[in-house]
Amino acid sequence: MVLEFKFPDVGEGITEGHIVKWRVKEGDEVRQDQVIVEIETDKAVVEIPAPQAGVILKINAKEGETVQVGQVIVVIGDKGEKLPVGTRIKEAIKTAIPPPRKDYGGVVGELEEAPEEKPQPKPEPKIESSQAGVKALPKTRKIARDLGIDISRVPGTGPSGLITEQDVKSFLGHPALPEPATEEATAQAPKVTFDKYGRVLEIPMSGIRKKIAENMVKSVSTAPQAVEMEEADVTELVKLREREKKRAEDLGVHLTYLPFIIKAVIAALQKHPYVNSTYDQQTGVIVNKQYYNIGVAVDTPYGLMVPVIKNADKKSMLSMAHDMEVLSEQARSRKISLEDLKGGTFTITNYGSLGGIFGVPIINYPEAAILGVGRIIERPVVKEGRIVIRKIMPLSLAFDHRVIDGAQAARFITTLMSHLEDPDFLLIDIG
Repeated sequence: MVLEFKFPDVGEGITEGHIVKWRVKEGDEVRQDQVIVEIETDKAVVEIPAPQAGVILKINAKEGETVQVGQVIVVIGDKGEKLPVGTRIKEAIKTAIPPPRKDYGGVVGELEEAPEEKPQPKPEPKIESSQAGVKALPKTRKIARDLGIDISRVPGTGPSGLITEQDVKSFLGHPALPEPATEEATAQAPKVTFDKYGRVLEIPMSGIRKKIAENMVKSVSTAPQAVEMEEADVTELVKLREREKKRAEDLGVHLTYLPFIIKAVIAALQKHPYVNSTYDQQTGVIVNKQYYNIGVAVDTPYGLMVPVIKNADKKSMLSMAHDMEVLSEQARSRKISLEDLKGGTFTITNYGSLGGIFGVPIINYPEAAILGVGRIIERPVVKEGRIVIRKIMPLSLAFDHRVIDGAQAARFITTLMSHLEDPDFLLIDIG
């Protein structure tokens, strides 16, 4: 049976997607549930399976094209079957109708249309260069031309002195742009323009970058946000992690500070449940979550993504460390499932891993709070009348003031600190 397969609704309010890669071509036989295409949404790259077994009769969207939910992307049928009549007619019309004529007829003859005047492009800065012997792919040369760079002056770091795209971008003197995962994304190269002060680059926003922008604007324009900051003495936690790190490595797990922080966060959420809530604006009701799904912000080449560890309170420290490692890698490669990005009740952003100390994180709306964790630093402190060097972890709790008062936020962060500073609590569930 012939089936015109439409781009399905994958949830999360997604209305369109970008064809990244077809895993099949016209004429291929496919099994039911075999992945036939990868489509990039503003959340992740989704693998779309075949709804039935059969033969690929027609692919309706090329790689790099944007498709809408409900749009027919592929036609699947049995071997020997033909396209539906409607589809064949559309294809015939496409090929049969000649391009429109560029002359106009009248009762007394035909008037020839004046040649179309094409706007003359502004002259690009001329690059004087002898490019004989320069080793670079055509794509790299085009990027150099677009950026106004004499490619013969760019040192090549590739095999046998090959000049790479990264070499060109580095030569420009700008921070290297993150390498996208697909050729289509690579094609969205910065556009060189000029304002009255000099050269500028116009960088197209990716789908996920646009979604991040929308979510941030919605968060700060909807929830009145306040911030509570503190410093936790994690000297004993540092020692504990160093002791347990080797055992974790023997089990194939990279043990960071995040699992310890998550465990301490859950203990604080259980004692101060309002922090694990959302506010329903339609009903004016505070929805207190009785489960603990902890989101952890991950820096990826495409923008910030927040994988969610479901039922984190029921997982051991090492189990959480393993899950976080897997989810982070999937997020960076855009292979993470939409389900793993949904359902969070509280978020942690660890800008300390990148060297930051204090920050003011924006709530991952509609959650009621987010914890920012800074870099652990050594600092002299007074302890029992003596000045000693201790390991200090900066903490910032941003919270929705409609749901949480300043006093509640202070109590939450105090509880959190007490658990981070107490290795005996964290040792309970290390395995």
